[in-house]
Amino acid sequence: MIVPQPVIEGAGVKLKRSIGTRALDYLDPFLLLDHFASNDPADYQAGFPFHPHRGIETVTYLLWGQVDHRDSIGNAGSIGAGDVQWMTAGGGIMHEEMPQPRPGGINGFQLWVNLPAKLKMTRPRYQGVLAKEIPEVQLSGGAGVRVITGSVGGVHGPVKGIAANPAYLDVSLPAGSSFTDQITRGQTAFAYVFDGEASFGGGEKVSHTRLIVFGDGDYVNVTTTDRPVRFLLVSGNPLNEPIARYGPFVMNTRQEIEQALRDLREGTFVWSGPE
Repeated sequence: MIVPQPVIEGAGVKLKRSIGTRALDYLDPFLLLDHFASNDPADYQAGFPFHPHRGIETVTYLLWGQVDHRDSIGNAGSIGAGDVQWMTAGGGIMHEEMPQPRPGGINGFQLWVNLPAKLKMTRPRYQGVLAKEIPEVQLSGGAGVRVITGSVGGVHGPVKGIAANPAYLDVSLPAGSSFTDQITRGQTAFAYVFDGEASFGGGEKVSHTRLIVFGDGDYVNVTTTDRPVRFLLVSGNPLNEPIARYGPFVMNTRQEIEQALRDLREGTFVWSGPE
């Protein structure tokens, strides 16, 4: 079980980080998980001005609030409550994400997913998914599941074509109920509890805010007693490849990192490969 660590990123945004820390540096293929939640605009409105990425995918999921964004391949807009932005940085993209002060503040997550070596320098792409496009499945055990990618009960999420073949679920479970989800053996899987408490796999109760890393197996079982719970359940195929990291760049070798830095200095960083 991982206790999220407070960090400050971007131009001064206060976050809680549970993957990408001394306690959990890397959970193949997941590189980083940040939770941003505050009612105080001073904690988040400075945002993340234009910055580069290469070799990864970034996934932004908002529970509430608003984030304005734009990037170097022509995408621009806003994501709001329940929306998802799944960005494949590939060979090089510049983008900015600027949280907007709103009544009730902001609450959401950013997950970084590694790309395999063969796709590190691929063409960048963007999948923006509105809340109304994300299906919610009601299960017999009482759980409500928003399916962002992957499938539950034969219902598939709208985000497609991701190399790690991930599942990304937002699970709400009322008190006195249970939830079981199949996990493909060999996949990496974790849960991030951000509200309430529950027992995972018959163990002790886990209260918010905590991250649980699961061992290899075929399923995850979650039960609640006198309190409800809400958590992210994420799984994906490990890449089992070497990684070299430097800030927003994640490649396979130090030489590739040095090339990214040269490209940034020389103005050739943004992807310009074939269509």
